[in-house]
Amino acid sequence: MDDILLLEAIERYLNGDMDVNERAYFETLRKSTPEIDQMVVEHSMFLHQMDIYSVHHNLRQSFQATHAKLLERGDINEGGELTAKGQVIQLWNKYKRVTAIAASVGGVIALVICGLALYFAPVVNGSQIEQLSKAIEVIKRNQQVQGNLINQVQTKLPENAKFISGGSGFLIDSKGFIITNAHVLKGSGAVVVNSKGQEFNASIVHIDQDKDLAILKIVDSDYEPVTSIPYSIRKGNTELGEQVFTLGYPRNDIVYGEGYLSARTGYNSDSLSYQIQISANPGNSGGPVFNNSGEVIGILSTRQAQAEGVAFAVKSKNIYRMIEELKKSEDTTFDRIKLPAHSLLKGMERKQQITRVEDCVFYVKAFNSK
Repeated sequence: MDDILLLEAIERYLNGDMDVNERAYFETLRKSTPEIDQMVVEHSMFLHQMDIYSVHHNLRQSFQATHAKLLERGDINEGGELTAKGQVIQLWNKYKRVTAIAASVGGVIALVICGLALYFAPVVNGSQIEQLSKAIEVIKRNQQVQGNLINQVQTKLPENAKFISGGSGFLIDSKGFIITNAHVLKGSGAVVVNSKGQEFNASIVHIDQDKDLAILKIVDSDYEPVTSIPYSIRKGNTELGEQVFTLGYPRNDIVYGEGYLSARTGYNSDSLSYQIQISANPGNSGGPVFNNSGEVIGILSTRQAQAEGVAFAVKSKNIYRMIEELKKSEDTTFDRIKLPAHSLLKGMERKQQITRVEDCVFYVKAFNSK
């Protein structure tokens, strides 16, 4: 497709000017062609920047018009001072509404300029991408709406413990070893909840901040280990455009999402991550990303703040690297971890895959004890 025609098509797509059939065709083309998908994301960000500039420009013109009007009436001189000190009270009473409007416009301009400076200035990754862990405010809100605990089960939290953050995690060994993101575990301890609402005590076994990965171990007599893990963990890379799906806990119950791999690297060409076109929300951090064959290809971790549907996942091969490093240590705990090597989900319909997988995906709640 010609570049000019493609840009015109992207603009009509973003503006909602396509009819139903044309939009469906373009979305199919976007999913199957990562380069076009990336152009849509970049053009959306460009239009967003232009909108901000337009607002700034219009506000500045309004401020200048107000200033020119006051200058024309002789209320202020070229230096911006009142023409006569004795007129201060009289002019204030006469023009206090205009002055208030000018001050408001000036304040808004200052805020917009500040926002532009923050938007365009070089910044650290954290301000351009958002972690997908669930903040304590979200946990509290969910609890108020849906009850203090999932399905009203009795909590395993220590007395006087306070929730700090939350996210998702999934089994990497049938004996109860769970992997999640390091940034999910902001507290000193954790409990995990399965898709049936059963809560279990868990210990934090290891945290790797560099890879943004962490390992938990379920240590609860009520936990019944699964006989086998139905999925495998992929050692190699995944191809562009490959269809993927995820399960996680952006809410208090398990949520399914689907998308596709849109780039082989993550934010700022981070080689440890993939870019995925998928809807992801706070609470999805630590959730598994599966391909159609039921292989874990990544762990959802962050999303891009200025682009809708752009998320990033730590590559699954980093799980192998972390476990190999840990097995070289003196701690024999890690010798017991045996990562699943074969997927039992190949050839299954998606509904069947989800049914087999959901018991292995957990809601992770991190807490601090007083």
